[in-house]
Amino acid sequence: MSETVTELIITLSKIGFVLAVLLTAVAYSVYAERRVSAFIQNRVGPNRVGPQGLLQPLVDAVKLLMKEDIVPEKANKFIHSLAPAISIIVSLSTFAVIPFGDTITIGDRVIQLQIANVNIGILYFLAMTSLGVYGVTLSGWSSNNKYSLLGGLRASAQMISYELSMGLAVIAIILMNGTLELDKIVGSQAGWKWNIILQPVGFIIFLVSAFAETNRTPFDLPEAEQELVGGYHTEYSSMKFALFFLAEYANVIVSSSMIVTLYLGGWQFPYLQDMGLPAMAVSIIQVLTFASKVVLMVLFFIWVRWTIPRFRYDQLMNLGWKVMLPLGIANLVITAIVILLMKS
Repeated sequence: MSETVTELIITLSKIGFVLAVLLTAVAYSVYAERRVSAFIQNRVGPNRVGPQGLLQPLVDAVKLLMKEDIVPEKANKFIHSLAPAISIIVSLSTFAVIPFGDTITIGDRVIQLQIANVNIGILYFLAMTSLGVYGVTLSGWSSNNKYSLLGGLRASAQMISYELSMGLAVIAIILMNGTLELDKIVGSQAGWKWNIILQPVGFIIFLVSAFAETNRTPFDLPEAEQELVGGYHTEYSSMKFALFFLAEYANVIVSSSMIVTLYLGGWQFPYLQDMGLPAMAVSIIQVLTFASKVVLMVLFFIWVRWTIPRFRYDQLMNLGWKVMLPLGIANLVITAIVILLMKS
């Protein structure tokens, strides 16, 4: 077998593994949302289908598949169908550059635990998150519904407002590490040199921006039920609605993964290399470490949703432009000055 064919098989295997894990995680993030919210509100939550309700996501998927797909008569039918596909494809594709481990040795071959190790990994992440807003905006416009259109416009304004702050937080990380490659950024956080310690303000900026980018409460203005019925997905049903639902939770998982990668050490388990464990055991522990950190971040997203009330739209814009953006600029300038002084 030629080297090219072998590399292709390895890449396709990594893609299949990541998609299987990611789609399963998305389904059970919905289950976790319902159980955690029930715990916070002193309710029971889903507990009938399977032990502790663990088969509820499967039943929900079957139910949505069986529902009628309704499209408004005067909607742009092609774009109406395209919008949810854009949202879920962009969400899943973003994970391609995130390293979920270092390397694993199988036989005589060393395999990197990352689908695409590109030298502009951070730029790819920012570009894909920017594309994600098109799914929401186009769904609002194509539905021929004023509430949906307002939700789509809110999503666009929200993305522009908070993507600037997120970019400034990321630039500070790039200045510190001198690279755009995510695996090298993770490598620089060995031991306890996590970037959350070195960049606490940048971490807060990125975290808040991630909530805004994923349209999660308290930033879920694009779908605010009280004033916009359901916002951009008001006119969606059946599996098209499910795709938007899945895209939201996929975005939460991807954003959590990026937060872990940039600020929480990624797959780094402090001093693991010094324990003298076999190489395979080290690789497995690294993957489990990454997964555990991501799960904790997803639970944090859920906890915040059921703790903090939704902002008003003017509060959303004021926070983005009058607080987050100046704070991001100040953090970047201070980081640059400190790095310059350390080098001189």
